[in-house]
Amino acid sequence: MEKFIFTTRKQLSKYLCHQVNTPGAMTGYLLSIFIGLSLGLIGGGGSILTIPILVYFFKIDPVIASTYSLFVIGITSLTGAFSHYQRGNVNFRMAMLFGIPSLVTVFIMRKWIMPMVPQHLATIGSFELTKSILLMTVFAMFMVLASISMIRKRNEPVSEGDINYRKLIWLALLVGFITGFIGIGGGFLIIPSLILFAGLPMKKAVGTSLTIMTISSLVGVLGDVSRHEPINYSFLAAFTAFAIAGILIGCYLTKYVKDHRLKPAFGWFILCIGVFVLFSAI
Repeated sequence: MEKFIFTTRKQLSKYLCHQVNTPGAMTGYLLSIFIGLSLGLIGGGGSILTIPILVYFFKIDPVIASTYSLFVIGITSLTGAFSHYQRGNVNFRMAMLFGIPSLVTVFIMRKWIMPMVPQHLATIGSFELTKSILLMTVFAMFMVLASISMIRKRNEPVSEGDINYRKLIWLALLVGFITGFIGIGGGFLIIPSLILFAGLPMKKAVGTSLTIMTISSLVGVLGDVSRHEPINYSFLAAFTAFAIAGILIGCYLTKYVKDHRLKPAFGWFILCIGVFVLFSAI
């Protein structure tokens, strides 16, 4: 295994620039910090940023980018989940209840359903609808929906004794479908579900959400590794390292940043990106 020793910032920058030889690569690496920052602060939204960064800054095909996204989110969420576990913010019972249906659905989607979707779907006049365009279009739509869920005010959560198991399981299956199809963690659905239907407080919902995303994302990668061209693990290691730095910062800042102010601001940011990605895909 190759070992890289970085003695200066100049050497680190040179290495990262050569990992993916595309303009704006360093900008993409720096933006990856915000992936972890979002996951650390609000337990979601990071995967919504991952695919656009991989596609637009590193020129990676959207289908392959969805696999890369699952890897990055899985490893980054693992770091954040461990940090929250040390603070007692992980409810393993809810993680299992929500995580098992989700990860089964993710694996089925990535292993068998997604390979059945053809690369060429339809031709309308001079427009060719491909698998990549469909993925980015659906992804942009979910970005818009996610931003709305972050901007609007939440209803009051249920009490701990009024857990709605049926809704939790249905939502877990939905999250698994979305994660498997698009390649995102689904934190924007997991956290509201845990708050509204499991009665978890915000901090425990974030820690539990990161635990669920760790499992479902890495299971999704296992369903992908044999289907795509060789994965650039050196690039993924460098990209994920920046995201991990971001989630460590985010977990630390949770002590000082008020969630009710952060989430709506991030929602508007995601809405702008979603609209941009949607028009770009079309």
